[in-house]
Amino acid sequence: MAKAQKKKKKTKKRESKQRFKNRIRILKIFVLLVITLLIYPAYCLLTLPDMNEAINRSRQPSTTIIAENGNEIRSFGTVYSEVVRTEELPQFVVDAIVSTEDRRFYQHFGFDIISFTRAMIANAVAGRYVQGGSTITQQVAKNLFLTSQKNIKRKVQELLLAFWLEYKFSKEQILTLYLNRVYLGSGTYGIEAASQKYFQKSSRDLNMLEAAVIAGMLKAPSRYNPIASKERALERAKVVLKVMQENGFISENMRQKILKMPLGREKNARVQDAGYFADWAYSEINGLIGERDNDIYAITTLDQELQEKASKILRQTIVANKYRNVTQGAVVILDKSGGIKALSGGIDYNKSQFNRATQALRQPGSAFKPFVYLTALQNGWKPDDKIMDVPISVKGWKPENADKKYYGEVTLTQALAKSLNLATINLAEQLPRSEIIRNAKKMGITTPMQNTPSLPLGTFEVRVIDLATAYTTIANGGYAVWPYAVREIYDRDGYQLYQRGSDSDMQILQDEDVENLTYMLEEVIRSGTGKKAKVSGFAAGKTGTSQDNRDAWFVGFDDDLICAVWLGNDDDSPMKGVSGSNLPAEIWRKIIQK
Repeated sequence: MAKAQKKKKKTKKRESKQRFKNRIRILKIFVLLVITLLIYPAYCLLTLPDMNEAINRSRQPSTTIIAENGNEIRSFGTVYSEVVRTEELPQFVVDAIVSTEDRRFYQHFGFDIISFTRAMIANAVAGRYVQGGSTITQQVAKNLFLTSQKNIKRKVQELLLAFWLEYKFSKEQILTLYLNRVYLGSGTYGIEAASQKYFQKSSRDLNMLEAAVIAGMLKAPSRYNPIASKERALERAKVVLKVMQENGFISENMRQKILKMPLGREKNARVQDAGYFADWAYSEINGLIGERDNDIYAITTLDQELQEKASKILRQTIVANKYRNVTQGAVVILDKSGGIKALSGGIDYNKSQFNRATQALRQPGSAFKPFVYLTALQNGWKPDDKIMDVPISVKGWKPENADKKYYGEVTLTQALAKSLNLATINLAEQLPRSEIIRNAKKMGITTPMQNTPSLPLGTFEVRVIDLATAYTTIANGGYAVWPYAVREIYDRDGYQLYQRGSDSDMQILQDEDVENLTYMLEEVIRSGTGKKAKVSGFAAGKTGTSQDNRDAWFVGFDDDLICAVWLGNDDDSPMKGVSGSNLPAEIWRKIIQK
């Protein structure tokens, strides 16, 4: 009996201790809950960013690159426009945006518990994020004051700022802030900038379909803007119009009429396939006018038709010949002043922004030989003078012709036209190689060249744009040029910040030498390795193929343009049977034959 009572007392004591521990545990949970519900929001409140500084936060000024025909190529930086108030907009613009983004905007106090709950249920059912519950006020808070980083602190601060905005401003003021700050794709911020970019008109003049397109962009600006895809933009606009109908803003009959409305002005279509050119032009602008704090517009030398045509031909040729292990290419087209009329640095800018026309270093092969023959002409040789195409050994190095044959005595014109390696080396050994290097440098080659016996065969590396520039010196009668893309620069108010001056008349090659070399390069196309580049009318140029067919070139000119074409692989792997005399020459001919 005594033992039972003792055991009972011990059990009660243990239960008492357990109850005490449970109370302590509950107290801790309560304290933690208080900290979470009171102290953490207070911490978030105290660590809010400075509101005045956030409202006045600076942005990167926009730079809009424009083709010579006035069409836009691309914009860099953040494009804002004038502030447009909601009362200045057609009511259907406001209705479209509120219906799509926050249908209870005028009823809630910055946080919509109904939309939030509905979104949480939808996300829970789907098992992933499929629907957002943020109000327009919360989006303004995020856009003005916070980063896009997703964490609890940011969401709490977003909510606190939304309450502050609702207390500080009217609904119309909040909506005005939203419409002038929201991102709408292609570097544009605000409804006015977007309207000007996509439809070439003020947001005050938008029709109902254009308003639906802009409202639809808010879900995914980069995906649903008309530049990215006009088809996707219109499909999304149909969803917006359906929501407006469900909310009583429009009837079914009106919805059908809206879908037949015009969308923007087609005459200012954006230039396609010009990303590589835009990057080059942008870097040139930075060098011309330096740092700036205002939006600018740069008028360039780009020929839209030529750019789009050259890019298409390059891409189609490479895609059709992938079985020959050719995966990349570049095209540079200049006028005789050095103005870049078209530039393609690869077959797909979206996949790779590496510009093979201006950044890649590739061996020019026989496309370098004109510098050797020019030097010979300068040293008294004539196009009909004879040179021996026979085996030669230079300090143990024994070059060969591409076809492993020897042609004996040939003229300089024949040697260049047939691209004979042995005749060219034989000629170069009778010339000062330093003069060959000097000619190449003053004509536009900027990469290092080693004074070695193999130099005449183009065994060093060059940039495509440099080789195009060098041939331009021949095409324009021996006058030096430098490639450029920008003609004029203006600020948003139309004030001219830059205008390219007239070309300097600096002749670096003698008339007779240029005429003789041009004649020899004509013969390359008439009877030599460049036959596939033949066009109706005057044309002169040179093929080039590096060892193991790793690089294939055709560089040449007609009466108006100079065009350099390169094909190869980024990993420098050999191509299968691709040489300067076939695919590059064919691409060149297709581009030049307008």
